[in-house]
Amino acid sequence: MSSTLSLVWDLESIFPGGVDGPAFQAALAEVENLTSELAREIEGLSLGQSAGREKEGGAGGGALLPESLAEVVLKLQEIQKRGHELGAFTSCATAQDVADESAQAARAKAQDLGARVEALWSRVDEAFLAMEEPAWEEFLSQPGVREIAFALWERRELARKAMPPRQEALASDLAVDGFHAWGEMYHRIAGKLRIEVERDGEVRSLSVAQAQNEMLYHPERDIRRDVFAKYEAAWAGAADLLAACLNHIGGFRLALYRHRGWEEILTEPLTHNRMRRETLEAMWEAASQGAEQAAAFIQRKASVLGISDPAYYDVDAPLGKAKSSLSFAEAAELIVDTFHTLSPEMARLAHKAFAGRWIEAEDRPGKRAGGFCTSFPVKGESRIFMTYDQSLGSVATLAHELGHAFHHAMVSKLPYLMTGYPMSLAETASTLAEKIVTDARKKATADPEERLAIVNEGARRAVTFLMNIRARFEFERAFYQERRHGHLSPARLSELMLEAQKEAYRGALSVYHPLLWASKLHFYLTSVPFYNFPYTFGYLFSHGVLEWAKAEGKSFEERYMGLLRDTGSMPVEELAKRHLGVDLSKPEFWRRAVALALEDVEEFLALTGPQETGSSGAGA
Repeated sequence: MSSTLSLVWDLESIFPGGVDGPAFQAALAEVENLTSELAREIEGLSLGQSAGREKEGGAGGGALLPESLAEVVLKLQEIQKRGHELGAFTSCATAQDVADESAQAARAKAQDLGARVEALWSRVDEAFLAMEEPAWEEFLSQPGVREIAFALWERRELARKAMPPRQEALASDLAVDGFHAWGEMYHRIAGKLRIEVERDGEVRSLSVAQAQNEMLYHPERDIRRDVFAKYEAAWAGAADLLAACLNHIGGFRLALYRHRGWEEILTEPLTHNRMRRETLEAMWEAASQGAEQAAAFIQRKASVLGISDPAYYDVDAPLGKAKSSLSFAEAAELIVDTFHTLSPEMARLAHKAFAGRWIEAEDRPGKRAGGFCTSFPVKGESRIFMTYDQSLGSVATLAHELGHAFHHAMVSKLPYLMTGYPMSLAETASTLAEKIVTDARKKATADPEERLAIVNEGARRAVTFLMNIRARFEFERAFYQERRHGHLSPARLSELMLEAQKEAYRGALSVYHPLLWASKLHFYLTSVPFYNFPYTFGYLFSHGVLEWAKAEGKSFEERYMGLLRDTGSMPVEELAKRHLGVDLSKPEFWRRAVALALEDVEEFLALTGPQETGSSGAGA
């Protein structure tokens, strides 16, 4: 792997000239025209009437033939695929520069187009709901339709639980400048925040992403504590606006649920994740039991650091005196080599991503916080966004996002509607990729200090998924319960977050992060609520998959790729039963997965032994 790998991605190969260039503008215009043409075609058909052969459809009455409906659905699938390409590009453009007004405007257009496409789907839903079973079965047998039958069946079932299709279409239209606009407002507010820090007599202005890296991963506690205080103050300064955003997002979502007749807050996220409530409860039960051991890690790590009062900003602090930072090129070589031991196909995909400049990793102001991997289904590629800082955590994040890219590649040859796997399963390939890279570094080192650093990384990830994610989940559930009765103040939001964190962390910390509700963008994503528990699901599920991989040996790769290809074709319980032979609604699988996830915690406790607790809390 070249030592001169670029840390800046290549978007020019997708749409030269960016959002203002002729390629993007032409593609946008083409999708808009196709959408308008299909809308006119749909108006000429009797989509609200039962499809069947006893009558021939057309303007003015009659029933819709299955062939005609199939043609509409296949056209709509292609339009949605192209719209996805446009939306992904605008997401990248706004993430790389939150102050880019042209990109913001293009993103708004892409979202508006998405709402128009969803409105057409609502018209199709009318036809689905009007169909008698014989006509429905005939429709699903049409060429091109049979390959996407699961996705269409799922859509019909969702339509049965929702408002009438035209009301859903109206809600989708209104959401563009309402619901989704509040989510976009969050990105604008967060993107403008700056945290000023002084280093060696020089004042630096950090983005929230840069400040978060220093707050969590800097080796010196005084610096972590200083940045944390300024980080909290920055979010507190925007708390009124962010609370308004969150309240309006929550209020819109609850109003939609009310009109759909959904009383259970978790209906949408469970449906979105193709998961039963029993599975979620079994997972959290096992995770809660494992939290006790994770709390022991926090206390022991504090002792190692010479800290008597571990704080939120100490949990992720680095440990170990050996080399714990890697250049981007070194990280790339490590990831490709490690992937190859499990799956040559994964390694080829990762090499392609590095060589093809799929990754935006430069540490610079103006970027959006966080990281993501987005697919470009027309181009057949992915793009990864993150801020790389040479830490072990950054290497893990890079491997994680490349796992997403591999998952995208596995489904890329399927019909577009069958590529829509749920977030719970989306985190499987990414978390597995992240773990094998971390484990490979641990296995390769003979240096006890470096091993301690790597084990610390694995143990703190257990804290993240068993504790931090649990706190986010409990906060969001409490927020929606209270939001039904009115707006929540910034102070009340902080109270709920603090309560959730104290419970999830088993009281192991002296300082928490009550403004996590403001700083965590996941709460403001309007595409899906409860953007939290699927991470723990993926983390634990991937441990089960990795254990399966070790048992399978050389035959694992092909079977693993088959599992990933099936993630858009069935509920999570069925997928696990078919490929792993386990029942996810029972606690046994999850208890075993938690035990595997806690192996680094166990090793950390063994490596460090009993420690004297420091008295000053100054630490390293």
